[in-house]
Amino acid sequence: MLKSLNEELLLLSRPIRESLSKAPYTPPEGSSVSVKSMLLSLLSDSQLEIRDFSLCCAALASASESTYNQLFWVPNSLSLAAASAFKDLSKAYATMAYGNHDLIKFGELDLDFKSLPNDKILAIHLIPLLLPLLKDTIKESAIDKSIDGHEISAASASVPVAYAIIAAYQFRWFISQVDYPHLGKVCSLVIPCALTALDHWSSEVKGQGMISLIYLAKNVNAAEIGWYEDVILDACCQNIASDDEIWECVVQMYEKLLNEMLSHLERQPRNKERRVAWLQHIEPLFNGLGLILLSHFRRLFPLFFRWMHADDDRTVLLVLERIKTIVKLTWIRNSPYIERLVDELVSLFKEAALKIAREEIRKLVLQTIILIQQSKGSQFKTAWDKHKDDPDLTIFHHSLIEQQPAMVVQLGNLGVTDKVVAM
Repeated sequence: MLKSLNEELLLLSRPIRESLSKAPYTPPEGSSVSVKSMLLSLLSDSQLEIRDFSLCCAALASASESTYNQLFWVPNSLSLAAASAFKDLSKAYATMAYGNHDLIKFGELDLDFKSLPNDKILAIHLIPLLLPLLKDTIKESAIDKSIDGHEISAASASVPVAYAIIAAYQFRWFISQVDYPHLGKVCSLVIPCALTALDHWSSEVKGQGMISLIYLAKNVNAAEIGWYEDVILDACCQNIASDDEIWECVVQMYEKLLNEMLSHLERQPRNKERRVAWLQHIEPLFNGLGLILLSHFRRLFPLFFRWMHADDDRTVLLVLERIKTIVKLTWIRNSPYIERLVDELVSLFKEAALKIAREEIRKLVLQTIILIQQSKGSQFKTAWDKHKDDPDLTIFHHSLIEQQPAMVVQLGNLGVTDKVVAM
């Protein structure tokens, strides 16, 4: 059976090697790396291995979606042929596996072959073998911060960055060959490699790392990726200011993370420890999403309205800080929540009389009301009219008048020049 698989491997590799040999190729100016030669070296007749053939197929197949100048030369027909050859090899490999074992161990993974599609088996088998190698290749040309605490510039890196970029494309292509529910079994291998790519200085490498994380998040369940949410969020935050090429990818991952976290919070809204931790650390993600937060209002505000009246002052203060941030970032454009938000803030202002942190709470309520007033104008006035004659809000009105000048200065610093609507 092994002999038959080797014969299939040789049969599939020959047309790929022939097409690759004939493909026109000129290394980019200033490059010391010949990607074509590197790929041809993986297809040696004398020592051809499944691992090397698969790496070559991954690089060629990923070229069809590449923006990298070292892969532009790969003809689309060759990309398609490489992807097809890998699938054919996977089917042959599956036939061999079925003939020998129903259950086979891949590193630390126990997978039932009967539950796997034939065209996925080889990719799943190779991921534990190849991802650590690709991770090391990516890391070799990264900026090293470990020597005397000083960074080594990219230009002085001993390994050409082309190797890291090709490895990043191979990595992304390999994991895209596996989907739900099987990809979750290799989270512990995929995430370290993706994070290594995100830490790289090259935007090409970063981009493939982010695309890989997005694909992973869409193809695993919340429990499988839950252990890694903090480190993934931190990596995304570190890349907020990265090149435009990966900005969309960063935002997509932010949205995925936000949705997953909101799902957890909606299931356990009374869990004090969880909500406090989330409210305390969610600010960078809010800043990264910006106006995209508008599309999440229907899930955010019901939680906020509930937590604004929590028994513990810590929760209340954190909620007000986050609401204030959201108002600054979005000016709550065309939102149906304006009237309800004003009502809840007014109610909280009254409740604060019985709280230990009443001064801090009332200060944040006033600041948020002024921000809403500044941003919504007539819409705010309509929401405020029902409260303006409330005798229990005398202190509120006086405090609001005192707070307005300082807040208007802050609003001016934000670039807002509209006049404050009279109350």
